Amino acid sequence: MKIILKKTLEKVGEAGEVVQVKNGYARNFLIPQGFASLATPGMIKSWEFEKRSIAKREQTKKSAAQELADKLSKIDITVPVTVGEEDKMYGSVTSQQIADLINEKGFEIDKRKIELETPIKALGTYEVSIKLHTEVNATVKVWVVKE
Repeated sequence: MKIILKKTLEKVGEAGEVVQVKNGYARNFLIPQGFASLATPGMIKSWEFEKRSIAKREQTKKSAAQELADKLSKIDITVPVTVGEEDKMYGSVTSQQIADLINEKGFEIDKRKIELETPIKALGTYEVSIKLHTEVNATVKVWVVKE
């Protein structure tokens, strides 16, 4: 059975592709779950129109994310932490703390978008990556200083 995929599925195909799958797989899983629709000539035309509008929306989101990334790359964040003997930190700097400090500067960033490769457990300067879009990342300089 020929179907049009509405979402990208591993081992089946990319969104928007017309693929051939077994009848039972299409009728019992893909179509009821909303992952695909039958590949009739009318559906193919309507999907082409929808694909163009999706691409336009995606481009708008990407350009907005790029603007935000340019603004974020210009700011520095200072995180004051309590330290013990020999400047040893208690705990670590979390993505929530970084998100809160960025939000105080006027940017709306979710803590789940902040990518910390390793926990920040020492004083110093760090480059923190923020994933704003699938193709756009921003880098913010974070200064960890004594309180």
